[in-house]
Amino acid sequence: MLSSSYSHPLPTAEHPPRGGVGTTISAVPHDVVRSHIIPCLDGASVAALSSASVELHSLCTDEHIWRDKCIATWRSFLDPRVQRVISTLPSGHRSFFSDSYTHLGLRRGLVDLPPSVATKELISAVDIYYKGEVIFSKVQETETVSGWFLCSPFRVDLLDPKESVSTRIPYNDQWDEETWVRNAEENLSLSWILIDPTRKRAANVSSRRPVSVHRHWLTGEVHVRFSTVLAGNRKRKSSSSSELVEFATEMVMAPEASAVEVREVSLVAEDMEGKNLGGEGSLVILTAAMGGGRRRGGGEERYRELEQRKREAREEKGRRRSSKAVDTAACVVAGGAAVVVSFWLCLYLCIRQKLVVIVNKLK
Repeated sequence: MLSSSYSHPLPTAEHPPRGGVGTTISAVPHDVVRSHIIPCLDGASVAALSSASVELHSLCTDEHIWRDKCIATWRSFLDPRVQRVISTLPSGHRSFFSDSYTHLGLRRGLVDLPPSVATKELISAVDIYYKGEVIFSKVQETETVSGWFLCSPFRVDLLDPKESVSTRIPYNDQWDEETWVRNAEENLSLSWILIDPTRKRAANVSSRRPVSVHRHWLTGEVHVRFSTVLAGNRKRKSSSSSELVEFATEMVMAPEASAVEVREVSLVAEDMEGKNLGGEGSLVILTAAMGGGRRRGGGEERYRELEQRKREAREEKGRRRSSKAVDTAACVVAGGAAVVVSFWLCLYLCIRQKLVVIVNKLK
């Protein structure tokens, strides 16, 4: 709901509405929109407001507006490395917000990119929130041209194995697993923006809210998973459906004294069977998705779809294994029977031949 404190009278019998119908947002003076309405809106609402009319679109394209919205949304935005890339984008801060706030579209079909443009590095800008407050923020660069990256499983780790970050998340040793899970699901959110400086595009590969939370029975660590599901390349052009690929962020927390610390924040790419994708294949899928469409919401729904398809694939694989086992058993039985029959047949023939010889001698 858009509102303002400007001093124009509300429609009454003495002051009828303009046009005799009602006052619209387009009729509000531009200075009121610029100074009183836009500062009170979040970035998504400003984007919606800009589509209301040509005049409002012109007001909402101001670079200072979008810079303020980016600052209010992501702490990592202020990193100099991120700022340098934004300065090269076609519409600056507005382009960055448009790319990074919405979810990547699930573009099904063959993934193909021209080989003429090579992505040299990816910049990760990551922010983790608890009850809307930032508890972790980091920017990290990952080179994408070496043989090590292209041939190894795709993985980005923000913390070293022995590194941990203390947070303001309170710890209560009386909490059971259900309480831990509910607290994480309701209060944690994560933004993982991948920036491609070469192609001048960015994308948020996090579902914002957790799609899975569980507490390890032995260590007591809480594992929180965020996910974005993209369409992978079809193995055959004749295939009727494309593989789904999950870019999953794994966050591991553990209680320490009176608070909770973050021990792991990592991004991996997995196929339908849960196997890690290589760097080269993951990069192709990512860069293709960055150049595709965007949509708001749908992260958790796509994760549920992926899980359902994984279950169906496991069940189908199990049925194939069972069928193969039955066929193998049948072959073994048939083979064994053939060996037994052959043995007795050979024995019979040998005995018969000897009997014939003995009978001939007796004659």
